[in-house]
Amino acid sequence: MSKAIYGGTLFAALVLAASLLLPEASSAQRNSRVERGRYLVEAMGCADCHTPFRLGPNGPEPDVERGLSGHPAELVMPPAPRLEPGPWLVVSSGTNTAWSGPWGVSFTSNLTPDEETGIGKWTLENFSAAMRTGRHLGAGRAILPPMPWQAVSKLTDDDLAAIFEYLKSRPPVPNRVPEPIAPRG
Repeated sequence: MSKAIYGGTLFAALVLAASLLLPEASSAQRNSRVERGRYLVEAMGCADCHTPFRLGPNGPEPDVERGLSGHPAELVMPPAPRLEPGPWLVVSSGTNTAWSGPWGVSFTSNLTPDEETGIGKWTLENFSAAMRTGRHLGAGRAILPPMPWQAVSKLTDDDLAAIFEYLKSRPPVPNRVPEPIAPRG
């Protein structure tokens, strides 16, 4: 066998072997990003508001079956209490998913990958733009308090991508969250 043929065959074999290994490396990188996203979501307390509380034997506790699904669609809130000017500016629902203040009433979003009611159809670009601009999908309505998008906007592109991949890896939970309510006039 000539050196040229042998060298070409060896090169082709190495390219084939490398291509078989690349999906594993890519999968390992993805798993690492998902784990980084899980860490960030847990460290930042995203579930504290985006997972509804339910009454358990020891009082309010997160409803883990509805993890990160936002304000329960079936929980129709009465009008928020009117607060007098003073130190009390904000009230929250018992589920910790509806908030009322000078901006009106906001409901925590469904962050699960449900295609119709969550972030299932969102792209990384939509998610990053929303977190950077404080606008739904990066161009829509304002993201209202208490969502700390201003702090989240300071995360790196890699951290936002990791959070997005983690959220997309979660089980989808169908739950259509109500639209915000404007402040009373």
